[in-house]
Amino acid sequence: MKDILTAPFVQEMMKTTANMYRLGWDERNGGNISYMLETEEVAEYLDLDNVIRTIPTGFDATDLIGKIFIVTGTGKYFKNVEFDPETNLGIIRIAKDGTTAELLWGYKDGGRFTSELPAHLMSHMTRLKKDPNHRVVMHTHPTATLAMTHIHELDDKKFTHTIWEMCTECIVVFPDGIGVLPWMVCGNNEIGIATAKKMEEYRLVVWGLHGIYGAGKDMDETFGLIETVEKAAQLYMSIAHLPHLNTIRDEELKAVADAFGLEYRKDFLKLN
Repeated sequence: MKDILTAPFVQEMMKTTANMYRLGWDERNGGNISYMLETEEVAEYLDLDNVIRTIPTGFDATDLIGKIFIVTGTGKYFKNVEFDPETNLGIIRIAKDGTTAELLWGYKDGGRFTSELPAHLMSHMTRLKKDPNHRVVMHTHPTATLAMTHIHELDDKKFTHTIWEMCTECIVVFPDGIGVLPWMVCGNNEIGIATAKKMEEYRLVVWGLHGIYGAGKDMDETFGLIETVEKAAQLYMSIAHLPHLNTIRDEELKAVADAFGLEYRKDFLKLN
């Protein structure tokens, strides 16, 4: 059996969490990632009949029974994942009761998955119904995006429109727009339900005064969605207090979307 530490999905988690920490998005134990894996791929590295222990999830994920995820641990620092992945990460399988996780590897200090796992599972279930290739849910605290939620209206259409205006690539990267939630208590099922509801329309959900959730088919796509929003938010925060002499007009946003053959939120633009 192959060494689990050489598995591509473990290496991806190590590299991505390190990158996010160095960008300043995931201070202390902030942020969490869950990545749904192929059973056949995991079987090359682990004995799937060897369940180390079971952990209640606090949520009925019946739709995900048998699915395997690699998940960041609760209270763990992203900066430590690359140096001690077996303590800071875990590979879990949703058990037959739908409410229990079977630990197959990791959390070697007796830890458990992120407290926001129920929110992740809800978003996974929603996105799988929209895209069968969906695999990743990522939550992080990118600085400029968080700052922007302090001074911008927390409205899907208005927030998306402002981000789209910041640089040409935005409407290309996320033509489906950005969902926005007001401030809510984190780590409970209520915010998970609200996020999953937004995920019916969007792959990106901004949590007001907190951070952002992204969903995608792989780590690169999901990270790329978030970093593009963050770049646009940096631009916005740099110029928000200055006179705006130039902007990308709605007809020009439409021209970009049409040129790339995109299905975009036409209702987010004012067109004649």
